[in-house]
Amino acid sequence: MTDSDQPSGPYSRPPHQPPGRPPHEPPGGPPGDPDDAEAVRRPAGGRESSRANRGWWDRNADEYQTEHGTFLGDARFIWGPEGLDEAEARLLGSAGALRGLDVLEVGAGAAQCSRWLAGQGARPVALDLSHRQLQHALRIGDGQGGGPGFPLVEADARALPFADASFDLACSAYGAIPFVADPERVFAEVARVLRPGGRWVFSLTHPLRWSLADEPGPEGLTVVASYFDRTPYVEQDAEGRTVYVEHHRTLGDRVRELTGAGFRLDDLVEPEWPEWNQQVWGGWSPLRGRLVPGTAVFVCTRV
Repeated sequence: MTDSDQPSGPYSRPPHQPPGRPPHEPPGGPPGDPDDAEAVRRPAGGRESSRANRGWWDRNADEYQTEHGTFLGDARFIWGPEGLDEAEARLLGSAGALRGLDVLEVGAGAAQCSRWLAGQGARPVALDLSHRQLQHALRIGDGQGGGPGFPLVEADARALPFADASFDLACSAYGAIPFVADPERVFAEVARVLRPGGRWVFSLTHPLRWSLADEPGPEGLTVVASYFDRTPYVEQDAEGRTVYVEHHRTLGDRVRELTGAGFRLDDLVEPEWPEWNQQVWGGWSPLRGRLVPGTAVFVCTRV
């Protein structure tokens, strides 16, 4: 492990403006409980972000899987709260193209996406920071009471424990990128372990959302902060200890980070909210999703 890791996927809590508890989280526990947190905007470095986010996901993995497991499924590849399904979107490749490919999932959570990839004939490796999330991957198993049928790796996205050119494809559904202080290092590591021409596809909260109030109703359509303010979102307990961190970058920042790491941006997908999806997930909702983008999916190639 190095001094900065990523919290788990398939996707995280959203950024929160103005400071306050996210709508789907309880208001807090007993005094000193890490979940009884105050939200602030202040600098947060790699080691601080790593420690806080690892602890948050280990504490909250059970609740996360209970609350969202049905939507995520045991073996589905969902790119975000809109419900964009890789089985239909085919951002990783056309039907049949995944068979035989070595695939790295970064920020895999309970490895739902990797399990789907294995079902397509790929050879996935599911990597995550959270030990408890990977325990859920073992719990889900292969549906027959056994293991997942592919490797589970607890490791740091900024220092991937794989040899150069080990994978044909890398992917991440709301994992890793927003939670490290230096995402360009993650991109460089992904580029290192990909073979030339390999694809890197990842989703995260659309950067526009950082300027809006993090609420699913009409109040969430009001601009309350500068889109260009890159100050991290931090939750800290009563003693000032950091318990959760997210880092914001603009769309332009992401493009520069990717090209600087040796990627070509092939597509930027902003999923529209479908009529069938009536669920509210934190700040994501049918109301907001039909008016402003909630997710950005970057489709890239290692050049």
